[in-house]
Amino acid sequence: MAIYIDPPTWPGHGRMWSHVVSDVSFDELHRFADGIGAPRRAFERDHYDLPGERYGDAVRAGAVEVGSKELLRRLTDAGLRRPKHRPAPAGGAPGVAG
Repeated sequence: MAIYIDPPTWPGHGRMWSHVVSDVSFDELHRFADGIGAPRRAFERDHYDLPGERYGDAVRAGAVEVGSKELLRRLTDAGLRRPKHRPAPAGGAPGVAG
């Protein structure tokens, strides 16, 4: 039961970005993001995009530093992966109050 963050290696909009995920639920992920002041608009399907300059904030708040492949593995193993081409399951995704 943890929050994970990968290094800020993803380019976009003139910045480098990290991904932040939970291996428990989207509720846990949203609570964590709220706690570090990440806006809800930064949530994309199954993760938060966090600008590189906020990486340290997430780690200080308890996010576990992992590589991108490990982050994806943990997200997938938790059953929380939502690829772009696949809609959310009927009745909501695991760990989402609905």
